[in-house]
Amino acid sequence: ESLTDEKLNRELVVQPDGTITVRLLGQVRAAGRSIVELTADLEERYLKFYKVPSITITPVKVNTRLNDLRDSVDARFGSGGQSRLARVTPEGTVQLPAVGSVPAQGLTLDELKREVDERYARAVQGIEVTPVLVNRAPRFIYVLGEVQTPGRFELTGPTTVMQSVALAGGWNNGGNLRQIVVFRRGEDWRLVATQLDLRGALIGKRPSPADEIWLRDSDIVVVPKSAILRADDFIELVFTRGIYGVVPFRGINISFAKLSTI
Repeated sequence: ESLTDEKLNRELVVQPDGTITVRLLGQVRAAGRSIVELTADLEERYLKFYKVPSITITPVKVNTRLNDLRDSVDARFGSGGQSRLARVTPEGTVQLPAVGSVPAQGLTLDELKREVDERYARAVQGIEVTPVLVNRAPRFIYVLGEVQTPGRFELTGPTTVMQSVALAGGWNNGGNLRQIVVFRRGEDWRLVATQLDLRGALIGKRPSPADEIWLRDSDIVVVPKSAILRADDFIELVFTRGIYGVVPFRGINISFAKLSTI
């Protein structure tokens, strides 16, 4: 509103880019500014056209972004209450209204709440979220090497290394139970290997092994071959199916004759 020129009086809508379009001036940034700041800016700009602009700004609707966000999760619009179901993507993020993609992998519920609240505070004032875990994503371990049925197994509860060997049907003869290796990703995503000696426990001589550990999601358990089995594989590879199998070694024929006396 202007007391100087009634032609300036109009109701304006803040555009998605945060600007308003006013007479004689065109587009002026309005988002993120207080009423006092915007009034002072407009009066300064209108001094080119009026000696005393006398601009008055009266907000008609405030927090429209907040209202739009609430409408997006309102039950009347099919979402159900002031809540929204968000699925964690394979990249470890969730998609939320007004803030977009938010990383969630590796965060506790409290950490995720702080992260989302901080992002909403920068975009829309007055929002506070409470994340609730509805379904846990499937967790798997992988058992390889000298076991009966190597493959991927789902973790349905706390599982140890020995239990993972049992899930794979037990170990094969020739498996090196003294050097079982567990591969695990660290916090920095680097692969860390841990070697365990579980032979005494698995054959019943050491019922409380110190090397037994709990497994985590995506752990890889490898039961390697023993030295004897590796040597047997080498002999088969080189002498049975290798070059000696293609070109057999015939050896040297040595004859002994009886020497007569002279």
